[in-house]
Formats: sequence, C-alpha cells, structure tokens
Amino acid sequence: MDNINHHLTDQLLLSYAAGTLPEAFSLVLATHISMCDECRARLGAFETVGGAMLEASVDNATEVDLASTLKLIAGGPKDPILVKPLAQKRESRVFPQALTNYVGGDLASVKWRSVGMGVRQSILKTSGEATVRLLHIPAGCAVPDHGHRGLELTLVLQGAFRDETDRFARGDIEVANEDMEHTPVAEEGMDCICLAATDAPLRFNGIVPRIAQPFLRI
Repeated sequence: MDNINHHLTDQLLLSYAAGTLPEAFSLVLATHISMCDECRARLGAFETVGGAMLEASVDNATEVDLASTLKLIAGGPKDPILVKPLAQKRESRVFPQALTNYVGGDLASVKWRSVGMGVRQSILKTSGEATVRLLHIPAGCAVPDHGHRGLELTLVLQGAFRDETDRFARGDIEVANEDMEHTPVAEEGMDCICLAATDAPLRFNGIVPRIAQPFLRI
C-alpha cells in the first residue's frame, strides 16, 4: 500500500456513493479509492449506512442529511468485514485499473500535448459537466500560479509536487476550491504524473497562460 497522507473529504465520498458526481470527478475518485485502503473502507461504511438510511427514509418519509449520516457512522457498530482494507495485488504499472480502462493502457499509451514550460497534458473523454486530464510535469518544473473558479481534484500517480499548502506524493489527492491560489512545483528526481479534474476554467495570474487558456482547454 502506498503511504498516502491526503485523502478524500466525507462530502466527496458521499456524493460518489450516491452517484451524483460528474464523470470526470468520479474517475479521479475511483482511481484514488483503488489506491487508498482508508478511503475505500470509509466509502464502504458510507454505502452501507447510506443504504440503511435510504430504506428507512422510504419507510418513514424522513429526510437524511450529511450530518445525520456521519453521526450514525461514528456511533454505529464497526463491522470488521466492512472496514477491513481490501487486499490488493502489488503492481508495477503507474495507472491503476480504473484509469487504464479510460486511457487504453498504461503510461506508454498516453497521447500527450504540450501546454508550455515543459508541461504536457492529455484530456480524457468524459461527459461535458467537468473535464479530466493527465498532466506530465518534468521534475523541478512548475505549473503557472493560478486560482480556481470551481472545484479541482488533483491525484498524484507518479513522483510528487509541492505547493503553498503541503507536499503531495503518489496516491495523495489535493482538493482545491475558489479560495485557493497556488503554484505546484514537481520535486526533483522524478517527473510528476497527475490526474486532475475541474468543473470550471482555472484562473491564471500570468498573461501568457491566460492567452493560451482557451486553446488548451484548461
């Protein structure tokens, strides 16, 4: 198991379990969950308790909200079969199976397109509600500083990057919203490969990235 320090929020896991996320975000979550024992166990708990609460709401015509769901999970019995991390076969490939199905193979199958400053991307085909792309950031290089007009999820698949908030390595996921501005920089030693999904264009601070933005669909 990878040493993962940055995990999914409860709200994202609940939305994933309910099937309400855009396809692009669901792909990022599915890929992270396949790598992360902790989030996989939490998702199992949410799905089990959520299913029970859904049955109760149908029977009693009651409304269920996030707070009550989390309260039930915290206070309910801990089924050892439910919360035990699932054993997974160790693999040498960069992409977990959930992502391989979209790419059509592993890293060598990706068709990259340059976005400048050494950074490359490959936009994956999903529904139009949000976009998801693979990013290849050479070791030591930075992504132009930017803010966000919506939600951005960035999952590290290889290498690591740092920004103003923390360090993110393989399996870590960064959740960024409208309040965050940052400049991700790939660590030296290994190129950084990320899977990133957004539901709105980024807000670049530099003039050159802003000019190129419509052509690069970022």
